[in-house]
Amino acid sequence: MSIKIKTEKEIGLMRESCLLAAEILARAEEIVKPGVTTNEIDKFVHDYTVKKGAYPSPLNYHGFPKSVCTSVNNVVCHGIPDKYALKDGDILNIDVTCTLHGYHGDTSKTVLIGQASSKIKKLVDVTYRCLEEGVAVAYPGNYFGDIGVAIQDLADEHGYGVVREFCGHGIGRGFHEDPMVLHYRTGSRGQRITEGMVFTIEPMINEGSPDVFVAEDGWTVFTRDGKLSAQFEHTVAMTRNGPEVLTKFW
Repeated sequence: MSIKIKTEKEIGLMRESCLLAAEILARAEEIVKPGVTTNEIDKFVHDYTVKKGAYPSPLNYHGFPKSVCTSVNNVVCHGIPDKYALKDGDILNIDVTCTLHGYHGDTSKTVLIGQASSKIKKLVDVTYRCLEEGVAVAYPGNYFGDIGVAIQDLADEHGYGVVREFCGHGIGRGFHEDPMVLHYRTGSRGQRITEGMVFTIEPMINEGSPDVFVAEDGWTVFTRDGKLSAQFEHTVAMTRNGPEVLTKFW
């Protein structure tokens, strides 16, 4: 594992890319309502990103065909925008990554479409709290394993499954860099977190089983049991004062 330590200058540039990613996500959320298609969300994200002088990082990344990931209901992550029109009671994760000044900024949020049941609201709320718990222990001097324990403890408390096949990651000039940031308990504290590291924390929390499968398109990840999944993501920099959430706009 070769983790790239970022300089203060690099973290400064990443603040700009991350704030833009968060701004794009917030603006995309404003157009989301029943009847809007995920293709329309993709077009908005693409146009807004380019207008701001940046590049939508997912587009053509290992062949991904769109500028944003839109994951609806039982889609865990990497949902490909299409003609699907959002319905009242759906949940939607919008995962935005943009490249600005040569650095990536990455963030995602699960939003409620129209009226949602208390059961659905609870899943989304607990998933966001899992992200908060993960960030809270991501201090230089702690270990990456502490992040997974904090997230798993909260998910277990509510009987939810924590996806294991996909995880957070280092980020910078590369979209995905070392380290892998696991969101579950492994029995090992793993590598120590140090100042200058920048990585994402992005727990994917399933309403039921943690088991998932990848569709034939090679991208879309579904829950194995067909139940709902939610996700939130921040890019976080390790500074001398502790973790700084770079995508804090939303």
